[in-house]
Amino acid sequence: MKDKSFLSNRSIESNLIHGGILRSQFNETSEAIFLTSGYVYNSPEEAEARFKGESEGYIYSRYSNPNITMLENKLSIMEGSEAVRLTSSGMAAVFASLFTNVQSGDHIVAADALFGSSLYILKDLFPKYNIEVTLVRATDMDAWESAIKENTKLFFFETPTNPMLEVLDINLLSSLAKSNNIKVIVDNVFSTPLRQRPLQLGADIVVYSTTKHIDGQGRCLGGAILGKAEYIEGELHNYLKHTGPALSPFNAWVMVKGLETLDVRTSRHIENAQLIAEEMSLNSKIKKLIYPGNEDHLQKSIINKQMVGGGPIVTFELHGGKSNAFKFLNSLNMILISNNLGDSKSLITHPSTTTHQKLTDKEKDTLGITDSILRLSVGLENPNDLIDDISNALNAI
Repeated sequence: MKDKSFLSNRSIESNLIHGGILRSQFNETSEAIFLTSGYVYNSPEEAEARFKGESEGYIYSRYSNPNITMLENKLSIMEGSEAVRLTSSGMAAVFASLFTNVQSGDHIVAADALFGSSLYILKDLFPKYNIEVTLVRATDMDAWESAIKENTKLFFFETPTNPMLEVLDINLLSSLAKSNNIKVIVDNVFSTPLRQRPLQLGADIVVYSTTKHIDGQGRCLGGAILGKAEYIEGELHNYLKHTGPALSPFNAWVMVKGLETLDVRTSRHIENAQLIAEEMSLNSKIKKLIYPGNEDHLQKSIINKQMVGGGPIVTFELHGGKSNAFKFLNSLNMILISNNLGDSKSLITHPSTTTHQKLTDKEKDTLGITDSILRLSVGLENPNDLIDDISNALNAI
């Protein structure tokens, strides 16, 4: 059912608007919403053929739905993947992609700089199933190579990392993995889909929380897993079909509409983030500022070859510890305190007490997540208003 009619001669940006659409018999301009859990058949013979896979069509919306198909079509076009499957959330996508690639007795090497829920899966859940996990310093290539064992099946990492914005070399890690018959899974949510393409850089599987920039307005939960058809339409499809972490048709419709403006929105996110990072780096109350678009970023050479722009996230450290960080947050007027990101509204969080609060003090120290670190997801507001809000809050501490 994948519509590839736009792939040959149109840009990705145009394909996100025009490609992959399924229209009903009414030929509507805007995609219809197919709010149905099931489907009917004209005969028992047709039902039998559908269940045997001998005829195309829908069976049950836990398996698929026209809105799901449209979103899968567009994401496949955008990412250049052979196939896609959707999930009810980003974490459902992370878990499914990991779980369907390992079994008892296997070994995973993963970056130590991961979202808290991803660390729970790796550190707390997988050991119960006799799946061994080694966490390595994310940017230490020697550590990745040294961690490989005969039973290593997966490399897993996010880049840029949450919240410290370290950037891992996708091509280099993918080459190392392939030489050892290891698959690579990349969580690409921070760079946004149009600004970094892991599959083109050698990764086997890319996962997204479509809740973030793909929706872009904080409305719906969703996740996506993209890769080769053999895996996506085989092992992964069967797992999702029978365990049920399905994306709702309505959420899929919202995200289809979100993709139409993704390029415009991400461009504005990145432009705003760059302006804010440049302005904040001049303020003496900022102890450290991390932004992939700045020339002083420690992995700038990697950023230049695999990312387009610096991304929509700015991380910074204040002088004065937690008390000053909280005072700064409480002094903001327009920027909202939230652990979410990728919204049209600018959102800020204190990772040490929210998204990464379950890490030990030693783990936080290794990653650089101090009590004075703040993560800012830059929105679509006028950048001067955002800079004024930040400056006023800095003046209050």
